[in-house]
Amino acid sequence: MKVVLQNLTKIFPSRNKKSGEEVIAVNDFTFTIPDGKLIGLLGPSGCGKSTTLYMISGLQKPSSGKIFFGDEDVTELTPENRGVGLVFQNYALYPHMTVKQNILFPLQNLRGDDRMSKTEMLEKAYEAAKLVQIDELMDRKPSELSGGQQQRVAIARALVKLPKVLLLDEPLSNLDARLRLQTREEIRRIQKETGITTIFVTHDQEEAMSISDIIVVMKSGILQQIGKPQEVYDDPANLFVAKFLGTPPINVFRGYVKDEQLYIGGNDKCEGGECVMKVGGVSNCPVTVGIRPEGFVLDPEGKLSCKLSNVEVMGRDVSIVSTHEASLNPTVRSIIDSDNKVVGTDTVRYNLKPHKVFLFGGTDGERIRFEVK
Repeated sequence: MKVVLQNLTKIFPSRNKKSGEEVIAVNDFTFTIPDGKLIGLLGPSGCGKSTTLYMISGLQKPSSGKIFFGDEDVTELTPENRGVGLVFQNYALYPHMTVKQNILFPLQNLRGDDRMSKTEMLEKAYEAAKLVQIDELMDRKPSELSGGQQQRVAIARALVKLPKVLLLDEPLSNLDARLRLQTREEIRRIQKETGITTIFVTHDQEEAMSISDIIVVMKSGILQQIGKPQEVYDDPANLFVAKFLGTPPINVFRGYVKDEQLYIGGNDKCEGGECVMKVGGVSNCPVTVGIRPEGFVLDPEGKLSCKLSNVEVMGRDVSIVSTHEASLNPTVRSIIDSDNKVVGTDTVRYNLKPHKVFLFGGTDGERIRFEVK
Protein backbone atom coordinates (compact mmCIF):
# COMPACT_ATOMS: atom_id res chain seq x y z
CA MET A 1 0.00 0.00 0.00
CA LYS A 2 1.44 3.35 -1.05
CA VAL A 3 1.15 6.06 1.63
CA VAL A 4 1.17 9.72 0.65
CA LEU A 5 1.70 12.49 3.20
CA GLN A 6 0.70 15.84 1.73
CA ASN A 7 1.75 19.07 3.52
CA LEU A 8 1.20 17.35 6.86
CA THR A 9 1.37 19.70 9.85
CA LYS A 10 0.67 19.14 13.54
CA ILE A 11 0.49 22.04 15.98
CA PHE A 12 0.00 21.57 19.71
CA PRO A 13 -1.30 24.42 21.91
CA SER A 14 1.13 25.95 24.37
CA ARG A 15 1.16 24.65 27.93
CA ASN A 16 2.26 28.10 29.03
CA LYS A 17 -0.89 30.20 28.99
CA LYS A 18 1.08 33.42 29.44
CA SER A 19 3.34 33.03 26.42
CA GLY A 20 0.68 31.43 24.25
CA GLU A 21 3.31 30.06 21.88
CA GLU A 22 2.16 27.03 19.94
CA VAL A 23 4.42 24.02 19.41
CA ILE A 24 4.84 22.93 15.80
CA ALA A 25 5.61 19.22 16.12
CA VAL A 26 5.48 18.46 12.37
CA ASN A 27 5.88 21.24 9.83
CA ASP A 28 4.63 20.92 6.23
CA PHE A 29 5.78 17.31 5.80
CA THR A 30 5.35 15.97 2.25
CA PHE A 31 6.53 12.49 1.31
CA THR A 32 5.38 9.47 -0.69
CA ILE A 33 6.07 6.08 0.90
CA PRO A 34 6.35 3.45 -1.86
CA ASP A 35 4.28 0.27 -1.70
CA GLY A 36 5.97 -2.66 0.04
CA LYS A 37 8.99 -0.75 1.37
CA LEU A 38 10.38 -0.41 4.90
CA ILE A 39 10.83 3.25 5.76
CA GLY A 40 12.89 4.47 8.72
CA LEU A 41 11.71 7.73 10.32
CA LEU A 42 14.87 8.93 12.00
CA GLY A 43 15.78 11.84 14.23
CA PRO A 44 16.51 12.95 17.80
CA SER A 45 13.90 13.04 20.54
CA GLY A 46 11.31 15.73 19.89
CA CYS A 47 11.85 15.87 16.12
CA GLY A 48 8.25 14.87 15.32
CA LYS A 49 8.77 11.31 14.06
CA SER A 50 6.35 9.63 16.51
CA THR A 51 3.79 12.39 15.96
CA THR A 52 4.01 11.69 12.22
CA LEU A 53 3.46 7.98 12.89
CA TYR A 54 0.44 8.66 15.10
CA MET A 55 -1.11 10.89 12.42
CA ILE A 56 -0.67 8.08 9.87
CA SER A 57 -2.33 5.65 12.31
CA GLY A 58 -5.21 8.03 13.06
CA LEU A 59 -4.43 8.36 16.76
CA GLN A 60 -3.71 12.05 16.22
CA LYS A 61 -5.46 14.36 13.78
CA PRO A 62 -3.34 16.67 11.58
CA SER A 63 -3.72 20.42 12.06
CA SER A 64 -3.53 20.65 8.27
CA GLY A 65 -2.57 18.48 5.32
CA LYS A 66 -3.77 15.17 3.92
CA ILE A 67 -2.97 11.46 4.29
CA PHE A 68 -3.67 9.00 1.48
CA PHE A 69 -3.51 5.22 1.49
CA GLY A 70 -3.23 4.51 -2.20
CA ASP A 71 -5.78 6.87 -3.77
CA GLU A 72 -8.03 6.92 -0.70
CA ASP A 73 -8.02 10.00 1.53
CA VAL A 74 -7.91 8.59 5.08
CA THR A 75 -7.27 11.89 6.89
CA GLU A 76 -10.64 11.81 8.64
CA LEU A 77 -10.90 8.03 9.10
CA THR A 78 -10.76 6.55 12.60
CA PRO A 79 -7.79 4.25 13.42
CA GLU A 80 -9.88 1.06 13.29
CA ASN A 81 -11.05 1.88 9.77
CA ARG A 82 -7.61 2.59 8.31
CA GLY A 83 -6.33 -0.98 8.23
CA VAL A 84 -3.11 -0.28 10.11
CA GLY A 85 -1.15 -2.40 12.56
CA LEU A 86 0.60 -0.47 15.32
CA VAL A 87 3.38 -1.75 17.60
CA PHE A 88 4.26 0.43 20.59
CA GLN A 89 7.58 0.84 22.36
CA ASN A 90 6.20 -0.68 25.58
CA TYR A 91 4.49 -3.66 23.80
CA ALA A 92 1.03 -2.82 25.32
CA LEU A 93 0.07 -6.46 25.82
CA TYR A 94 -2.89 -7.52 27.97
CA PRO A 95 -1.21 -9.09 31.05
CA HIS A 96 -4.20 -11.28 32.03
CA MET A 97 -4.41 -12.87 28.57
CA THR A 98 -2.28 -15.62 27.08
CA VAL A 99 -0.17 -15.08 23.97
CA LYS A 100 -2.90 -16.75 21.91
CA GLN A 101 -5.60 -14.51 23.39
CA ASN A 102 -3.51 -11.37 22.80
CA ILE A 103 -3.03 -12.27 19.14
CA LEU A 104 -6.69 -13.26 18.69
CA PHE A 105 -8.01 -10.04 20.24
CA PRO A 106 -8.00 -7.87 17.06
CA LEU A 107 -9.78 -10.63 15.12
CA GLN A 108 -12.46 -11.06 17.79
CA ASN A 109 -13.34 -7.38 17.43
CA LEU A 110 -14.04 -7.60 13.70
CA ARG A 111 -17.64 -6.91 12.75
CA GLY A 112 -19.90 -7.39 9.74
CA ASP A 113 -18.51 -9.04 6.63
CA ASP A 114 -15.01 -9.12 8.15
CA ARG A 115 -16.05 -11.33 11.06
CA MET A 116 -14.38 -14.78 11.05
CA SER A 117 -15.28 -18.16 12.52
CA LYS A 118 -13.34 -19.44 15.54
CA THR A 119 -11.47 -21.90 13.33
CA GLU A 120 -10.45 -19.17 10.88
CA MET A 121 -9.31 -16.91 13.72
CA LEU A 122 -7.17 -19.67 15.24
CA GLU A 123 -5.59 -20.41 11.87
CA LYS A 124 -4.74 -16.72 11.41
CA ALA A 125 -3.36 -16.46 14.96
CA TYR A 126 -1.08 -19.45 14.52
CA GLU A 127 0.08 -18.20 11.11
CA ALA A 128 1.07 -14.86 12.66
CA ALA A 129 2.73 -16.58 15.64
CA LYS A 130 4.70 -18.89 13.34
CA LEU A 131 5.84 -15.92 11.27
CA VAL A 132 7.46 -14.35 14.36
CA GLN A 133 8.55 -17.75 15.73
CA ILE A 134 6.48 -17.83 18.94
CA ASP A 135 3.99 -20.55 17.98
CA GLU A 136 5.29 -22.74 20.83
CA LEU A 137 4.52 -20.04 23.43
CA MET A 138 0.80 -19.58 22.75
CA ASP A 139 -0.38 -20.70 26.20
CA ARG A 140 1.98 -18.47 28.19
CA LYS A 141 1.15 -15.09 29.63
CA PRO A 142 3.28 -11.96 28.95
CA SER A 143 4.87 -12.10 32.40
CA GLU A 144 6.36 -15.50 31.50
CA LEU A 145 8.09 -14.14 28.39
CA SER A 146 11.36 -12.31 27.80
CA GLY A 147 11.34 -8.77 26.42
CA GLY A 148 12.16 -10.01 22.94
CA GLN A 149 9.36 -12.57 23.06
CA GLN A 150 6.86 -9.94 24.24
CA GLN A 151 7.88 -7.73 21.34
CA ARG A 152 7.23 -10.61 18.93
CA VAL A 153 3.77 -11.08 20.40
CA ALA A 154 3.05 -7.38 19.83
CA ILE A 155 4.22 -7.70 16.21
CA ALA A 156 2.12 -10.85 15.67
CA ARG A 157 -0.94 -9.07 17.07
CA ALA A 158 -0.36 -6.18 14.65
CA LEU A 159 0.13 -8.55 11.69
CA VAL A 160 -2.74 -10.95 12.32
CA LYS A 161 -5.29 -8.78 10.44
CA LEU A 162 -2.85 -8.40 7.50
CA PRO A 163 -2.84 -4.61 7.78
CA LYS A 164 -2.34 -2.34 4.79
CA VAL A 165 0.42 -0.53 6.70
CA LEU A 166 2.52 -1.69 9.67
CA LEU A 167 3.65 1.07 12.05
CA LEU A 168 6.46 0.47 14.57
CA ASP A 169 7.12 3.11 17.23
CA GLU A 170 10.68 2.58 18.58
CA PRO A 171 9.97 -1.16 19.02
CA LEU A 172 13.51 -2.07 20.08
CA SER A 173 14.20 0.58 22.70
CA ASN A 174 13.43 -1.67 25.69
CA LEU A 175 15.64 -4.55 24.56
CA ASP A 176 19.28 -5.19 25.39
CA ALA A 177 21.94 -4.88 22.69
CA ARG A 178 21.94 -8.54 21.60
CA LEU A 179 18.15 -8.74 21.46
CA ARG A 180 17.93 -5.45 19.55
CA LEU A 181 20.21 -6.84 16.85
CA GLN A 182 18.29 -10.11 16.65
CA THR A 183 14.84 -8.48 16.67
CA ARG A 184 15.65 -5.89 14.03
CA GLU A 185 16.80 -8.70 11.74
CA GLU A 186 13.50 -10.47 12.44
CA ILE A 187 11.53 -7.32 11.62
CA ARG A 188 13.32 -7.04 8.29
CA ARG A 189 12.68 -10.72 7.52
CA ILE A 190 8.99 -10.44 8.41
CA GLN A 191 8.56 -7.31 6.30
CA LYS A 192 10.16 -8.96 3.28
CA GLU A 193 8.05 -12.11 3.68
CA THR A 194 4.76 -10.22 4.04
CA GLY A 195 5.51 -7.32 1.66
CA ILE A 196 3.55 -4.98 3.95
CA THR A 197 4.48 -1.30 3.73
CA THR A 198 6.22 -0.65 7.06
CA ILE A 199 7.16 2.59 8.82
CA PHE A 200 9.75 2.20 11.56
CA VAL A 201 10.36 5.07 14.00
CA THR A 202 13.72 5.23 15.81
CA HIS A 203 16.32 7.65 17.14
CA ASP A 204 19.04 5.03 16.57
CA GLN A 205 20.71 5.71 13.22
CA GLU A 206 22.38 2.29 13.16
CA GLU A 207 18.99 0.59 13.44
CA ALA A 208 17.46 2.74 10.73
CA MET A 209 20.36 2.33 8.31
CA SER A 210 20.64 -1.44 8.79
CA ILE A 211 17.07 -2.45 7.90
CA SER A 212 15.43 0.44 6.00
CA ASP A 213 14.94 0.67 2.25
CA ILE A 214 14.65 4.45 2.65
CA ILE A 215 15.40 6.68 5.63
CA VAL A 216 13.70 9.99 6.39
CA VAL A 217 15.77 12.29 8.61
CA MET A 218 13.84 14.84 10.66
CA LYS A 219 14.77 17.77 12.90
CA SER A 220 12.37 19.99 14.87
CA GLY A 221 9.41 18.76 12.84
CA ILE A 222 11.06 19.58 9.51
CA LEU A 223 12.12 17.08 6.88
CA GLN A 224 15.89 17.25 6.38
CA GLN A 225 16.66 14.53 3.84
CA ILE A 226 15.16 11.42 2.22
CA GLY A 227 17.11 8.65 0.51
CA LYS A 228 18.61 5.19 0.63
CA PRO A 229 20.66 4.83 3.84
CA GLN A 230 24.07 4.61 2.16
CA GLU A 231 23.29 7.48 -0.21
CA VAL A 232 22.28 9.76 2.67
CA TYR A 233 25.45 8.81 4.57
CA ASP A 234 27.65 9.44 1.54
CA ASP A 235 25.89 12.63 0.44
CA PRO A 236 24.37 14.49 3.44
CA ALA A 237 22.22 17.51 2.62
CA ASN A 238 23.41 19.59 5.57
CA LEU A 239 25.57 19.58 8.69
CA PHE A 240 22.81 18.17 10.90
CA VAL A 241 22.37 15.08 8.72
CA ALA A 242 26.14 14.60 8.45
CA LYS A 243 26.54 14.73 12.23
CA PHE A 244 23.49 12.57 12.98
CA LEU A 245 24.53 9.66 10.77
CA GLY A 246 27.68 7.69 11.35
CA THR A 247 29.44 5.72 14.08
CA PRO A 248 31.96 7.00 15.08
CA PRO A 249 30.47 10.43 14.31
CA ILE A 250 31.85 12.71 11.65
CA ASN A 251 34.81 14.93 12.61
CA VAL A 252 33.99 18.64 12.35
CA PHE A 253 36.53 21.47 11.96
CA ARG A 254 36.63 25.24 11.50
CA GLY A 255 38.10 26.19 8.18
CA TYR A 256 37.95 28.46 5.18
CA VAL A 257 38.34 28.43 1.42
CA LYS A 258 40.76 30.78 -0.32
CA ASP A 259 41.61 30.63 -4.02
CA GLU A 260 39.82 27.25 -4.25
CA GLN A 261 42.07 25.78 -1.57
CA LEU A 262 40.65 24.37 1.66
CA TYR A 263 42.36 25.40 4.87
CA ILE A 264 41.66 23.86 8.29
CA GLY A 265 42.29 26.13 11.27
CA GLY A 266 43.52 29.69 11.07
CA ASN A 267 42.14 32.87 12.56
CA ASP A 268 38.88 34.81 12.15
CA LYS A 269 40.37 36.70 9.20
CA CYS A 270 40.91 33.45 7.30
CA GLU A 271 44.64 33.57 7.74
CA GLY A 272 46.97 30.74 8.65
CA GLY A 273 45.71 27.19 8.97
CA GLU A 274 46.78 24.10 7.07
CA CYS A 275 46.08 23.84 3.34
CA VAL A 276 44.70 20.30 3.02
CA MET A 277 43.14 19.96 -0.48
CA LYS A 278 41.76 21.71 -3.57
CA VAL A 279 38.03 22.48 -3.70
CA GLY A 280 37.13 23.67 -7.17
CA GLY A 281 34.26 26.07 -7.71
CA VAL A 282 34.01 27.34 -4.13
CA SER A 283 34.25 31.08 -3.48
CA ASN A 284 36.41 32.49 -0.71
CA CYS A 285 34.48 32.05 2.55
CA PRO A 286 34.62 30.57 6.06
CA VAL A 287 33.33 26.98 6.13
CA THR A 288 32.62 24.14 8.49
CA VAL A 289 34.51 21.05 7.39
CA GLY A 290 33.17 17.55 8.01
CA ILE A 291 35.48 14.55 7.57
CA ARG A 292 34.24 11.00 8.01
CA PRO A 293 36.48 8.84 10.26
CA GLU A 294 37.32 6.63 7.28
CA GLY A 295 38.31 9.70 5.23
CA PHE A 296 41.84 9.98 6.67
CA VAL A 297 44.91 8.50 4.99
CA LEU A 298 47.89 8.12 7.32
CA ASP A 299 50.94 9.71 5.69
CA PRO A 300 54.16 10.99 7.35
CA GLU A 301 54.10 13.84 4.79
CA GLY A 302 50.36 14.46 5.08
CA LYS A 303 48.90 17.96 4.92
CA LEU A 304 46.78 17.78 8.09
CA SER A 305 48.56 17.35 11.41
CA CYS A 306 46.92 16.29 14.67
CA LYS A 307 48.24 15.75 18.16
CA LEU A 308 48.13 12.03 19.00
CA SER A 309 46.17 11.01 22.10
CA ASN A 310 45.62 7.27 21.79
CA VAL A 311 45.60 4.32 19.42
CA GLU A 312 42.76 1.80 19.80
CA VAL A 313 43.29 -1.55 18.09
CA MET A 314 39.96 -3.06 16.97
CA GLY A 315 41.21 -6.12 15.08
CA ARG A 316 40.58 -5.40 11.42
CA ASP A 317 40.84 -1.62 11.93
CA VAL A 318 42.72 0.82 14.09
CA SER A 319 41.07 3.90 15.61
CA ILE A 320 43.45 6.82 16.09
CA VAL A 321 42.27 9.35 18.66
CA SER A 322 43.88 12.77 18.38
CA THR A 323 43.17 16.46 18.88
CA HIS A 324 43.33 19.56 16.70
CA GLU A 325 42.90 23.18 17.71
CA ALA A 326 40.33 23.75 14.94
CA SER A 327 38.24 20.68 15.79
CA LEU A 328 34.69 21.35 16.97
CA ASN A 329 34.62 17.87 18.52
CA PRO A 330 36.53 17.11 21.74
CA THR A 331 38.66 14.63 19.80
CA VAL A 332 39.44 13.70 16.21
CA ARG A 333 38.78 10.04 15.48
CA SER A 334 40.15 8.41 12.35
CA ILE A 335 39.69 4.79 11.26
CA ILE A 336 42.56 3.23 9.31
CA ASP A 337 43.51 -0.26 8.22
CA SER A 338 45.39 -2.26 10.87
CA ASP A 339 48.21 -2.84 8.36
CA ASN A 340 49.20 0.80 8.91
CA LYS A 341 51.49 1.17 11.90
CA VAL A 342 51.52 4.26 14.07
CA VAL A 343 55.09 4.65 15.26
CA GLY A 344 55.63 6.29 18.65
CA THR A 345 55.21 10.00 18.01
CA ASP A 346 53.34 12.99 19.38
CA THR A 347 51.94 13.98 16.00
CA VAL A 348 50.05 12.10 13.27
CA ARG A 349 49.72 13.46 9.76
CA TYR A 350 47.03 12.72 7.21
CA ASN A 351 45.97 13.31 3.67
CA LEU A 352 42.23 13.32 3.03
CA LYS A 353 39.92 11.33 0.76
CA PRO A 354 37.97 14.05 -1.11
CA HIS A 355 34.73 12.03 -1.31
CA LYS A 356 34.73 11.75 2.51
CA VAL A 357 35.13 15.51 3.02
CA PHE A 358 32.05 17.79 3.17
CA LEU A 359 31.84 21.58 3.36
CA PHE A 360 29.01 23.44 5.07
CA GLY A 361 28.20 27.12 5.42
CA GLY A 362 25.56 29.56 6.55
CA THR A 363 23.63 29.59 9.79
CA ASP A 364 21.77 26.36 8.91
CA GLY A 365 24.85 24.43 7.85
CA GLU A 366 23.73 23.98 4.26
CA ARG A 367 25.99 21.92 2.02
CA ILE A 368 28.61 23.63 -0.16
CA ARG A 369 29.51 21.35 -3.04
CA PHE A 370 32.91 21.40 -4.69
CA GLU A 371 34.77 19.89 -7.63
CA VAL A 372 37.76 17.67 -7.06
CA LYS A 373 40.67 18.92 -9.17
